Amino acid sequence: MSELLTTAETAARLGVKAETVYAYVSRGLLTNVRPGDRRGSRFDQDEVERLAERGRAPAGVAERIRTGLTLLTEDEVYVRGHALSTLARESTFEQVARLLWSGEPRAGAFTAPAALVEAATGAVAALPRSARLTDRIRVAVAAAGAADPLRHDLDPGAVVARAEGLLATVVRGLGGRPGPVAAGLRPVVPAPPRVLDALLVALADHDLAASTLAARVAASARANPYAVVAAGLGALDGQAHGAASVLAHRFLAEALADPVAALAERLRTGTPVPGTGHRVYRTRDPRFGPVLELVPAGPVREAVDAVVARLTGTFPNVDLALAAVLHTHDLPADAGEALFAIARTAGWVAHALEEYAEPGLRFRVEGVYVGPRPERR
Repeated sequence: MSELLTTAETAARLGVKAETVYAYVSRGLLTNVRPGDRRGSRFDQDEVERLAERGRAPAGVAERIRTGLTLLTEDEVYVRGHALSTLARESTFEQVARLLWSGEPRAGAFTAPAALVEAATGAVAALPRSARLTDRIRVAVAAAGAADPLRHDLDPGAVVARAEGLLATVVRGLGGRPGPVAAGLRPVVPAPPRVLDALLVALADHDLAASTLAARVAASARANPYAVVAAGLGALDGQAHGAASVLAHRFLAEALADPVAALAERLRTGTPVPGTGHRVYRTRDPRFGPVLELVPAGPVREAVDAVVARLTGTFPNVDLALAAVLHTHDLPADAGEALFAIARTAGWVAHALEEYAEPGLRFRVEGVYVGPRPERR
């Protein structure tokens, strides 16, 4: 590794702000080689130089996407100016979804069109028993889109109406009941509706995560709302994104038996502790606390506290708190990924609404050709 640069030095070399440097880290364009270091982040000079040699900031990165939806800070996440910690404690998922879509946190359950429910439930029923909940969600979304002849209507009002219908349809397609999303999910994810509402609110949007960027690219091509959600679900299915909650669930299962041994095994193998660290945050994940509040005193809370007390050079993130909620209510590991997918659907649609108002096909990232050169004659 070459010389290490501070955040300020890296920003100066690239000609950007410090916030943009961390945006590059969250997009995988730069690597913070000392995450969690109290002395500050450090970046490999050679990697910084390669990025600088492109001559301009890469197209489509965070600072070039103007969004009025979610603000991330070290202390809080804000949804259209409202603190996420407060929303998670006081609001329903429907209110926060509508807050994201229109700025108005209106209450009221979503309604699923009968034709979409019939298509979704029929398609999901054809899946093998081994299909995960997220597999069923993807199939339900695809079937609902195919059953909607007016899906290409991109008027904002029509998009919001379809988003409401789609979310209600997905719940029914999974075997849930009509009514509010949290209550409707109980036959599938048997936890108190207030707990499910808080989880869905906490996970609804998180700025330009990989799946959200995929959804915006699809919206830029003027894909219909069902296709936008399908694009987000495709990125979410990646090992480095949606699977994080499953890994945290497995790790916490080990920690419930012996938290020290669970940590020691990761240290011995040199593997990261699931449910810790984050590509955007440097010292804490502000979503961790509000979600962990849902876990009462008892063995699960004690295991989490024991793990957190022994962490060095990193910090717990929302996936560990989500895993704790799942264990508290004896929910399967894939329930966390499914809740993430349902919650983030609201965020993907909100970003699509913003993107539909932008010029189409604006994401054309420049490729740097590194293959064989053409033969000269």
